[in-house]
Amino acid sequence: MAAASPYILVLYYSRHGKTAEMARLIARGVEQAGLEARIRTVPSVSPDTESSLPAVPADGAVYCSQQDLRDCAGLVLGSPTRFGNMAAPLKYFIDGTSSLWLSGALADKPAGVFTSTSSLHGGQESTLLTMALPLLHHGMVFAGLPYRNPELTETSTGGTPYGMSHWAGANNEHSLSTHEKSLCLAQGKRVAVLANALLTVS
Repeated sequence: MAAASPYILVLYYSRHGKTAEMARLIARGVEQAGLEARIRTVPSVSPDTESSLPAVPADGAVYCSQQDLRDCAGLVLGSPTRFGNMAAPLKYFIDGTSSLWLSGALADKPAGVFTSTSSLHGGQESTLLTMALPLLHHGMVFAGLPYRNPELTETSTGGTPYGMSHWAGANNEHSLSTHEKSLCLAQGKRVAVLANALLTVS
């Protein structure tokens, strides 16, 4: 049986659609760099922290499985900001990956993070940094956005060296800016390029 083609997992949770839009742009960047992008999401959770949606979503990306995560060549993880941290549904999923941590399944694979906030200074950087922590515990190689991307110094909306961000507005009224779109593509490309390089030496 032939080995499966390597892919970058773009895993996100989105409540109002902006994080999902970012995920699609990041996936496009992955594909522009020559790798497959696999877009996955996670279900919402109820107050008792159990998954509250059916096993298959009605539309949009399918739910992520442990196998999707285990077999990826790289990961880009996205969530809207919740009090300066990732949203509970994504945290719930990540907290359930202990078996992958114990086996080292994600070690040495590149990973990046992205987020969306309603206010411009609403915790973008703290969310990105705290999202990186479990990935570092998994032994992943964290990949930010380098300043060779000129949009990082030109943007008046989102975009950080820690990962991509978007300023959605209090009522989700802001579309992704030209700079934000460009940086989403750049993030997808960077993780894919690093994954290809690491696959070559492994």
